[in-house]
Amino acid sequence: MPEKQDTTAQPSAPEAETQNGQPEETKVDSNGQPSDEDAGDAGDAADALYPLTIHLPRDPNKIHVMVSPQEQVHELRQSIIELPSAFQYSCFHLEHAGERINDFVQISDVKGLGPEAEIRLVEDPYNEKEARIHVIRIRDLVGAAGDRTDTLQGVMPGVSLFDSVTTRAKDNDNVQASAYDFDAPANPLALIPGEEEPAPKTVKSIALSPWNPPPYHLRQKGHLLYLLITTNEGEQYQITSHVGGFYVNKSSNSKFDPMPRAAPKGHAAHSLLTLLTQISPSFSETFEQLLQYNNHKDPLATFQMTNAIPAAPWLVPSQNSPLLAHTPDITRTQEGYLISGVDNTDTLRDWNEEFQSARELPKETVQDRVFRERFISKLFADYSDAAARGAILVARGEVTPLNPTEDRDAQIFVYNNVFFSFGADGVGTFTSEGGDDAARVATGKDVNGVRLVNQLDIDGLYSPATVVVDYLGKRIVGQTVVPGIFKQREPGENSIEYGAVEGKEIVAADERFAATFEKLSKALQVKKHPVWDKDGKRFDLEASVETKGLMGTDGRKYVLDLYRITPLDVLWLEENSTTEEQKTELDYPHRMTVLRSELVELLRNHNWNEWVNKELERLKQKSKSKSEGEQTDKEEKPSSTEEKTTEEKEEDKPTESSEDAAMEDEDRIDASEFQFSLNPDAFSGQVPQTDAEKEELAADEEDVRNACKYLREIAIPTFVDHIKASDLPFPMDGLSLTKMMHKRGINMRYLGKIVSLCEGPRLLRLRDLCLHEIISRAFKHVAGKYLRYLPIPLTSACIAHLLNCLLGSGFNSNPTADIDESLKALYPEADLAFASVTPESLRKEIAAQVFRRFRFTLDSDLQFQMKPLQLLREVSLKLGFQLQAKNFQFTSDSSTGNTTTTNGVNGHASGDGKKKKKKSRDGSPSSVNSITVPTTFTPDDVVNIVPIIKDSAPKSAISEEALEGGRHSIMQNNRKIGQELLLESLTLHEQIYGILHPEVARAYSSLAQIYYQLEEKEAAVDLARKAVIVSERTIGVDSAETLLYYLNLGLYVHGSGDSKAALAYVKHALDLWKIIYGPDHPDSITTLNNAAVMLQHMQAYHESRIWFEQALAVCERVMGKQSLPAASLLFQLAQALALDNESKAALGKMRECYNIFLHQLGPENNNTKEAETWLEQLTQNAVAIAKRDKDAQARRLRAGIRFPPRNVALGGGGAGATAQPAALSANKSDKPDARSIDDLIKFIEGNTAQKKSTKKRTARSGPKTRVGAAA
Repeated sequence: MPEKQDTTAQPSAPEAETQNGQPEETKVDSNGQPSDEDAGDAGDAADALYPLTIHLPRDPNKIHVMVSPQEQVHELRQSIIELPSAFQYSCFHLEHAGERINDFVQISDVKGLGPEAEIRLVEDPYNEKEARIHVIRIRDLVGAAGDRTDTLQGVMPGVSLFDSVTTRAKDNDNVQASAYDFDAPANPLALIPGEEEPAPKTVKSIALSPWNPPPYHLRQKGHLLYLLITTNEGEQYQITSHVGGFYVNKSSNSKFDPMPRAAPKGHAAHSLLTLLTQISPSFSETFEQLLQYNNHKDPLATFQMTNAIPAAPWLVPSQNSPLLAHTPDITRTQEGYLISGVDNTDTLRDWNEEFQSARELPKETVQDRVFRERFISKLFADYSDAAARGAILVARGEVTPLNPTEDRDAQIFVYNNVFFSFGADGVGTFTSEGGDDAARVATGKDVNGVRLVNQLDIDGLYSPATVVVDYLGKRIVGQTVVPGIFKQREPGENSIEYGAVEGKEIVAADERFAATFEKLSKALQVKKHPVWDKDGKRFDLEASVETKGLMGTDGRKYVLDLYRITPLDVLWLEENSTTEEQKTELDYPHRMTVLRSELVELLRNHNWNEWVNKELERLKQKSKSKSEGEQTDKEEKPSSTEEKTTEEKEEDKPTESSEDAAMEDEDRIDASEFQFSLNPDAFSGQVPQTDAEKEELAADEEDVRNACKYLREIAIPTFVDHIKASDLPFPMDGLSLTKMMHKRGINMRYLGKIVSLCEGPRLLRLRDLCLHEIISRAFKHVAGKYLRYLPIPLTSACIAHLLNCLLGSGFNSNPTADIDESLKALYPEADLAFASVTPESLRKEIAAQVFRRFRFTLDSDLQFQMKPLQLLREVSLKLGFQLQAKNFQFTSDSSTGNTTTTNGVNGHASGDGKKKKKKSRDGSPSSVNSITVPTTFTPDDVVNIVPIIKDSAPKSAISEEALEGGRHSIMQNNRKIGQELLLESLTLHEQIYGILHPEVARAYSSLAQIYYQLEEKEAAVDLARKAVIVSERTIGVDSAETLLYYLNLGLYVHGSGDSKAALAYVKHALDLWKIIYGPDHPDSITTLNNAAVMLQHMQAYHESRIWFEQALAVCERVMGKQSLPAASLLFQLAQALALDNESKAALGKMRECYNIFLHQLGPENNNTKEAETWLEQLTQNAVAIAKRDKDAQARRLRAGIRFPPRNVALGGGGAGATAQPAALSANKSDKPDARSIDDLIKFIEGNTAQKKSTKKRTARSGPKTRVGAAA
């Protein structure tokens, strides 16, 4: 993406655009961040940048910008108005050689427009819409917009802690940089950003005047809006917005006269910004200060998000914190009018038509694909936002249903052109499958299915955009309105043209759908199969009978109900099914137990490998001569590539055919002979009629049974083994565990099975994490039951009471629900069942849900072993709670030392905590009056509930392809092409998703890692920094991904020489770890180890040894004292102690290390031999030092002085730091190792890669040690 050069106009220029929340984010970033794109663009001739001169109507009269021929003219416009010298323009057009340029053409299409060309910016007359846009823009720009009204994103959405972490690092010296309290409990307040100076105020207010809108006769004269501006000097001005610009008029609050004022107070300008400069003497200075103030922040931390929903933190500051200051601003409520006009129609959109037209955009050239994907990405972001807002209104009962006479769960709604229904079985469709539970699962599976179809992007197949929103126990599905879905049909005529109609009794199989459905089924490994209607008539369908085809009145083929694109998990159903008569409360709640599509893909690859190997074996048997043997060797290639690939099979076919081309005809493996597909309707009640049909169905059922066996006997044990062997990074929280399981095709219902496989010290941690996830999921269902139909104002009391019963029973074993009596009286019909819940009854409900959903029995005392803060976080993230941040008191005695207690209480004595509780409740008179015994949570602690949104947006294919291509080229040593592709991929990610998007954060992180390996350290640090900020704002300040990005940033910053800043990031990551996981996460061993090495680089030997000791302590607790990783750490610790002149302790640790190596690896192993050599050297050294200390002590005694011997050793060690041969001669040197400190550090660094940390390997230059190999 092209780089915009700044103008010479204002010194504060480069990041002033941070004020501007315009949607075209891609430009903004390249503006603020020039460094990493120039290199790529320079090497790309087709995309070469060239300069243009823009002539402005006012001072500074001309500016220069760099453009790319691929850019659209409207992108150039956006770039111009983001330059400080052109802030004032919003209503204008561009002219070249006297001709007006169309905003929506590419720059290369403008005739005669080339390098050094001159373009004129011409101000246009305003219309009402342009005037409204201009007012919104200027309010944003001058900081007069205040906090927005927002019903969706919650408190402090998209917050970033990066700036405050970095600022703290700058003030530290070496000692502070290394100081860290490893045993301190987790501090929830670490997730709250530091308070900062308020922004300079440029103007008191810019509001719409009460004289709005202009009367008809004045509209005829070109009046558009009337504004009321109060300047910092306290003067009030009535302004007319006219087609020709803005001017001060003669109106007052009581008299209406919108004509221009006479001089000297008569000011007029085309732009409101210029007018402000004229009427307020202090405006220019304060506006300059505001730009400076905004430049102090990282631009990424302040941009408005337009292409993603910002992450809402689960902990927020108290309501009287300056961070949440609620300021008066009358225009806040008028913004709806400013944005959407008088009748609010500017924002109404025909979503379905937009989506389907976007799919029909051309995708032949790269430019076409980029434009199309960018358009679709923006559309999905807008739609998800609109659907989520509508869903909240539906949940709150603020939208009138289309069928108000129906039952509550059967009601449907249309709001903002989105069709809403509840994810519950309102009309009995799923009665046989499990009712509401089945319907809820089906909607979730349907969203995943729609996302898959969108990703496959099959020509001629359309799907309604689908969003599922979970809010206060309700699940609401928002879909675009498919044209014709509400059409009244003739008797006997069905709206569904393919698949099941009205249950499965009637089946339709319109031939027009067969070809497109065949493409879909082929991509999803679905087998063409027969189904039978109620009369036994056979239909051959391409997809599951549940997947429906509908012909829209717009002539497009729509696919609906994609919740059954994979077969049922029959083994689970057989284990847990009962007949209707035997049904009990503890049965599995539904029959929608489908396999995951990832599992089907893995199984296909597994079968493909087996098939290829068999074919190769057959060819080898057949071949006689050497040449034939060579040909069969060539054949092996497809198999090995296939093992690595889990993408769609279509991508693999070309490789195979090209390999095969070299073969002689009779010796070719024909890839088309390989068949793999599954029948999604196996085991779902189909009744075949003939014997042949019965045989065919039995074979299909056997295939499905084998797939289920693969899941149980291969996928799950392999997953557990990989975590045990550290081949996979250890999951940090429920979300990362869920992602890892889903990626390997494992459904969450198998958590109980995973728990049963967890044995051994490392896997006990996995067991605890799985139990946390099981309990938080069970609590989600229990809480949903109580919240679903509860009036909104009573939900805070319900949530606080349920959390007290779940987590606060150690503090108050008999909590009572704190319900406001005045509210209770307003809702006499409300079901207040939650008030009777006790800790004991909640525990039973959770245990019942755990048994039902995971087939796992909870120990009765398990609740007491849970980590309360971590469980609170999991529950809050799953249900969307935003709680007031404080040191939650989970037990009555906060001074006890166990982790359960101190986890949430930050070292406060219990009395102090109680005082704090009361203080936080004083705000609400109702809560103080109604309750006396303190509880962990009060209704006031529940600040807000945000919706949990699942959308069906596909990922961008082209940017992923460029990233993979770049990686591939670099692996093949084509560095130049590789780097160009990587830069291209970065630009594509930013263009398609906008800068602030989770996928962009992941791309930044991947690229940072690659650049670091290529020794491009500055670029790596810059990208890693962006990854952290974007991840904090879009995924969450305490998400597992953000933590990982902080760790990587620490490594890259250390690699480029700033170990002090690196330690600040590492310490912040450790703080996050305590909150996300609790103490002793297995992967934190590597992090502690890395930090110790950083301290050695800073020559803080004593501090580094403390970090090594901590790493060893965690390792011994996680892996066991006799484990090989513990031995590796002992080895390093011994060296660190030697550097810290603790030769006796060093000797002890080296001896322990030697014993473990000897025991585990045997005397011949290189590690054992190395440890033995060091042991001998340290022994000789210790003897020499002891002898020397004894002599020194004797001398001192003769002189009558007494000093502890260590100081002498310290003094002695510092001097003779010259290098000596490796063999230690104790009498020559008083140092622990005769090599120089630098040599020792190099040696230590070589040994830091001992643990197999899959993620953070880039930290060290040293190779994997022999420990890994031997183990």
